[in-house]
Amino acid sequence: MRTIYLHGLGQTPADWENLIAREEFAENSVCPDLTELCQGKQVTYQNLYEGFSRVCSKVDGPVALCGLSLGGVLALHYTIEHPDQVSSLVLIATQYKMPKRLLRIQNVLFHFMPNSMFQQTGFGKKEFIQLCKTMMKLDFSSSIQGISCPTLVVCGERDTANKKASTELASLLKNADLQIIHDSGHEVNMEAPERLAQALCVFYKRVQ
Repeated sequence: MRTIYLHGLGQTPADWENLIAREEFAENSVCPDLTELCQGKQVTYQNLYEGFSRVCSKVDGPVALCGLSLGGVLALHYTIEHPDQVSSLVLIATQYKMPKRLLRIQNVLFHFMPNSMFQQTGFGKKEFIQLCKTMMKLDFSSSIQGISCPTLVVCGERDTANKKASTELASLLKNADLQIIHDSGHEVNMEAPERLAQALCVFYKRVQ
């Protein structure tokens, strides 16, 4: 079974290395670079999603998706539109309805940050702001109940911005469990890779 790991905005595929370097995850694991998925098009959420959909369409048979933050939003969106193509789903620090007020505040702050602060994200400052702006209207509230594949919802214990949404998401999905990762913030794949790996091992052994 091919597993696709999707990093968050501001991360790179390398941020999954501590996890997929483990023997139990190394085989059939891929980590696409989200910054390359727009393929020269304007950096918007829709173009990013279409690029991710092309990645999934090249895989023979169903895929297992595991995404953090923006990566989780993409994974959730794809599963809603292609339920027969997803065997299992892991959503880490994932919002199913974008917090518009928070995104607006963040975008105001981004405007005052120097360009150098965005270099490590792979997107330029204008692209980063534009991508966040095009995500504001995303709301999967009326669609997520159609997801039936086994799902693990994960959130860091200290990730106060996403813990409520994660709890709600786990309760709204038909076949989902919630895992709170002790002593971790938002970037669970970097802050607590061992504890995340343990949670994923238990989940994948049960569903695959």
